[in-house]
Amino acid sequence: MKGLLFVVTAPSGAGKSSLIQALLALDPGLSLSVSYTTRPPRPGEQDGREYHFVDASRFQGMLERGEFLESAQVHGHRYATSQRVIDQTRASGKDLFLEIDWQGAEQVRRLHPDCIGVFILPPSMAELERRLRKRAQDAAAVIRRRLTNAAEEMSHAVEFKYAIINNHFDDALKDLGAVVRAERLATGRQLARHPEVFRSEN
Repeated sequence: MKGLLFVVTAPSGAGKSSLIQALLALDPGLSLSVSYTTRPPRPGEQDGREYHFVDASRFQGMLERGEFLESAQVHGHRYATSQRVIDQTRASGKDLFLEIDWQGAEQVRRLHPDCIGVFILPPSMAELERRLRKRAQDAAAVIRRRLTNAAEEMSHAVEFKYAIINNHFDDALKDLGAVVRAERLATGRQLARHPEVFRSEN
């Protein structure tokens, strides 16, 4: 059976990467699509782990060859998802997370209407600002731009099937796990996985 496709979106600093990584560590049936980006790596990031870091020329070439499922420009840099990775992972039956912005999510919904959208929200803008400053990865001007963009990004939360407020990390992690479990337990998927259980002679 084709794997589920979860599209997870949040403003920068809301905690989506940490939540996804924590759930991946708990659930071997989940995989993460590593996006391509033209932005430089932050301290501690590794090529192929957080992102595939490429220059603008290579990114444009891949885009023109139709290698991307979706692409978007965010905070002055370009991001995209590999179409091949999505197709291969889902065909193997493994459930997959896409960690992308709302623009990319909109494109994915058009091409994969069966995808499951999850939006991660901070409990407040003040808390979002505190988290961005605490992680000390961006200059003050970049943080201001991220906060300005966050309001626009959060206005698209209503377009997603699920919304998780990341106030307390452990609770938000349980919520994200509950979304995955609920989708796996949908009657149609259970019927496809275990048709013998649904037979009347049982």
